[in-house]
Amino acid sequence: MIKVVTILGARPQFIKAGSVSRELAKHHNIKEVIVHTGQHYDANMSDIFFDEMKIPKPDYFLGIGGNSHGAMTGQMIEKIEAVLLNEQPDWVLVYGDTNSTLAGAIAASKLHIKVAHIEAGLRSFNMNMPEEVNRILTDRISSILFCPTQTAINNLQSEGVDKWQTQVSLSGDVMQDGAIFYKELAEKPVDLELNGEFLLSTIHRAENTDSVSRLTAIVESLNFIAESISIVLPLHPRTKAKLDALSVKLSPAVKVINPVGYLNMVWLIDNCKLVMTDSGGLQKEAFFFAKPCITLRDETEWVELIEHNFNILVGADKETLISAYNEHVFSKDFNVDLYGNGLASSHIINALINYEM
Repeated sequence: MIKVVTILGARPQFIKAGSVSRELAKHHNIKEVIVHTGQHYDANMSDIFFDEMKIPKPDYFLGIGGNSHGAMTGQMIEKIEAVLLNEQPDWVLVYGDTNSTLAGAIAASKLHIKVAHIEAGLRSFNMNMPEEVNRILTDRISSILFCPTQTAINNLQSEGVDKWQTQVSLSGDVMQDGAIFYKELAEKPVDLELNGEFLLSTIHRAENTDSVSRLTAIVESLNFIAESISIVLPLHPRTKAKLDALSVKLSPAVKVINPVGYLNMVWLIDNCKLVMTDSGGLQKEAFFFAKPCITLRDETEWVELIEHNFNILVGADKETLISAYNEHVFSKDFNVDLYGNGLASSHIINALINYEM
């Protein structure tokens, strides 16, 4: 029997981990224990959420969140260590780049428990992002690095991974596994009235919301584009507060809706004409559903989307954004395997079962 402890801290991580958990459940010789650190409190993560999303409920809830990065990470290490001492797992699985990810990796490595990092090797090359620090440190202390793309492997090789005591595996991306699974469960948001084609936009990244000039330029761009096509904008309360403080306001042609659940978001991605976002995950999901993407950032971890012309970086420049929408010709051939074609979870489980070092 192989025991795996999975460390998660935010709703997107649960959705990613759901694909791996469903694959783990197929193996009677593997037991998974799920730990929710509580890093991001989410009132939508009720029992109904886990039932609708076909995701196992956490076995532990640590209730840590809302503190500074240092305090939060330190408390997580302490409480995760207690769980690991109690469970004595063979593996600790961590996802992505949150404080929960780093804390889980540190706690496990100190106890000499093998760490598997899913979404390893991603780099924005922006050390001002706490996520960048988390992912670099987690990679360095993991026993096996599951890379979603060849670019991620190239990043690790440039950092000297061949000299680390770790294995590197091109797994594909578990998010594509999830997109394929959830497409059949997608639901249109209630009370959303649409007439014809629409664009989907999200704005949440601090580099945009905390900059008056960048946020103003984005709003002016959305208003201009909305004169010719509807834009649906699910809006987080924090971003809404920043928008309310601006002198320029969103046009009524921009359909602002409350944040939606993942199944609603899948419906919006699947049915929109194009995505405009500063989200990392949504860039990939646009590709999964064969939609072009305009990214409101100066860099992206998903450079293969840029290289294959499914995505274009515009930063927060009004003229560049509007020009990208009006003039850029995106590739229409989405029949290319960039992320594993939905087989990442199976690859990950087989690698854990057959691990030798």
